[in-house]
Amino acid sequence: MADPFILTAVLPTDLQAFAEGLRRAHYPPEKNHLHAHVTLFHAFAPSLLGELRDYLPRVAAEFAAPEGAVKGVMDLGKGTAIALEAPQLLALRAGIAEHFRGSLTAQDLHEPRPHITIQNKVTTNEARELQAALGHRIAPWIAKGSFTFPALALHRYCGGPWEEVKTCAFRGRERL
Repeated sequence: MADPFILTAVLPTDLQAFAEGLRRAHYPPEKNHLHAHVTLFHAFAPSLLGELRDYLPRVAAEFAAPEGAVKGVMDLGKGTAIALEAPQLLALRAGIAEHFRGSLTAQDLHEPRPHITIQNKVTTNEARELQAALGHRIAPWIAKGSFTFPALALHRYCGGPWEEVKTCAFRGRERL
């Protein structure tokens, strides 16, 4: 699919800065076109742009910011991520998936494991070395407890980099 749309959950500023620093330090620079992010959907068809622009602000207006927590380091095989626990975010994602049922790609039919990729496209040994070294850097974030995702962000895939299309801040009262 050419130029699909990607939906992410925006990270709180402090966690974003921490993850971004790790990503700049450990992601191969020639392949690092993106900022640290939490992907909810990998590929909405370009034909859905109008519906996405209408639907996502309504969702963000209805629901309170979902909570999440850092749970540790995630092994991606040839990469490393910060593992997150985010049941409210996954419930919100399930509602969005239901709304767009019939339009999702095979990859987006499966519930994701929330994470922030900080390293990818390296050797398995490089990934394991980073995973072993990250425990003490992640520990304060685990101890900190929960945080909230302030918004949803819609992006257009542009062959590597992404173009930001719309950010919708959560401002509702309803908890999932």
